Amino acid sequence: MDNLEQDVPQEVKLVVTEEMRSYIYEITKWSRFLSIIGFILSALLILGSLSIGAAISANPAMLSQLGPLAGIGGMGLTVMYLVIALIYFYPSLLLFRFSNKGKHAVLYGEQESLNEAMLHMKSLFKFWGILTIVIIILYFLMIFIVGASIAMK
Repeated sequence: MDNLEQDVPQEVKLVVTEEMRSYIYEITKWSRFLSIIGFILSALLILGSLSIGAAISANPAMLSQLGPLAGIGGMGLTVMYLVIALIYFYPSLLLFRFSNKGKHAVLYGEQESLNEAMLHMKSLFKFWGILTIVIIILYFLMIFIVGASIAMK
């Protein structure tokens, strides 16, 4: 990043045109919509996590119907769904923050709000990038474990 800043002459300024402002404004509308849907899905996942644990505690016979997930039990399922809800909640929160700051930046022409909006968008993409890397590693790990278990038979 430092090299990029050194190579660019200081008199060059980034200009946000009216066309770009309209694009940002439209993006903020869709990001608000997607963030609200994300909040709703997170809430449903949390409710589901609490109800699945209670349902399995009330009726342990349900555990046999869960297939491979039966081994972790009701509490394990509750924790798993809560983790999934949190993983889904965080990017929704970043989208919501981007939407608020981006809309504010476009309507009032505030550079600081646009900077904060871009910070939230950067954090969102960084989160999804790291999560994608973790999922790819887990896939390769699962493939390795399955391959090793087949080779050992």
